[in-house]
Amino acid sequence: MIVFFAVFLALITFWLHRRLVRATALERPWSVIADALLVVFWALAVVGIATGRGLNPSTFRPLAWLGLTWLATVLYLALGLAVVGIGAFIWRLVLRRSPNELAEPRRRRLQAIRVATAAVAVTSVALTAYGVVEAADPRVTHTEIRLADLPESFDGTRVALISDLHVGPARDADFTRRVVDLVNAQRPDLIAIAGDLTDGTVAELSGDLAPLTALRAPLGVFGVSGNHEFYSDDGGRWLDEWERVGVTTLRNQRVAVSRAGATIDVVGIHDYSAPEPYRPDLAGALAGSDPQRFRLLLAHEPRQALQASDLGVDLQLSGHTHGGQIWPIRYLVPLQQPSVEGLDRVGETTLYTTRGAGAWGPPVRVGAPPEVAILTLRRG
Repeated sequence: MIVFFAVFLALITFWLHRRLVRATALERPWSVIADALLVVFWALAVVGIATGRGLNPSTFRPLAWLGLTWLATVLYLALGLAVVGIGAFIWRLVLRRSPNELAEPRRRRLQAIRVATAAVAVTSVALTAYGVVEAADPRVTHTEIRLADLPESFDGTRVALISDLHVGPARDADFTRRVVDLVNAQRPDLIAIAGDLTDGTVAELSGDLAPLTALRAPLGVFGVSGNHEFYSDDGGRWLDEWERVGVTTLRNQRVAVSRAGATIDVVGIHDYSAPEPYRPDLAGALAGSDPQRFRLLLAHEPRQALQASDLGVDLQLSGHTHGGQIWPIRYLVPLQQPSVEGLDRVGETTLYTTRGAGAWGPPVRVGAPPEVAILTLRRG
């Protein structure tokens, strides 16, 4: 994976060289400086991807942070420079058909390309800088969810939903501690963890989850795997580590949670894309349960609500989408998921999708601020 990424990003870097240096006829020494910066940031981005997957985060995290942040700038550069390139191509076609002297129009065209390219570069850096600040400040959001079959004893229950911390290359234990403090300050009745807590191996990143031991909720702290638990390590090992820090992991399982004489089922399944032997099995998790009992499902991806609706789940809590994380990626999310963020309905199941507290890849969020969701369950 790391080699593939390095080669792919090298091709993108070469294209950026063509658009930033060659297309603008950038002169020395600026052309040399620009190319040197492109190569340095390419190397830093590769370090970012490898950190937590062979490179020790405690040593390489500062370099990884820079490299991964650069990837957000690359996205905006690519989008902006593609538009500039298309415009320049159209202008060139027009010039070729003109019977007039071409030298002056060509000079104007080059000047226009230079101005447009500079504007794209400044805008890309500015958007990335804004996104860095946005991503560093997870905030608490409050949502009330009305549920017809919720037992009266659970009316007013406050659920804290944590997802997508992605600690590792760019985030460490301090970030985990900040999220834990945000949650505990809300004094939730139940805490749900919807996966993707880390990006890396248990050996290199387990310490970054140690602050989870401080999570407190009278009805319990429950968690399910996300897809990233399986990317760099065995997902079962990561779930074992969660258990060690006090999270009750639900591995295609359900537990009965009681309050003032009433009981609901809290059900958890593995991620939609989890490999064997961790394939999600909602039917197995529900086997033998009372179909009249209220069912709260933890499942990493919103699209798992399609099956949940068929099997009588009342409420599903998910993450995964990050709300798109970096605009305009949010417009691609519906190609895969039935919900991007917030409260939704999939068939007979109520679905809440959190934007998550962290960020995958670039520690950047644009148009999708990070959240710790506090959900108040109401009967009715």
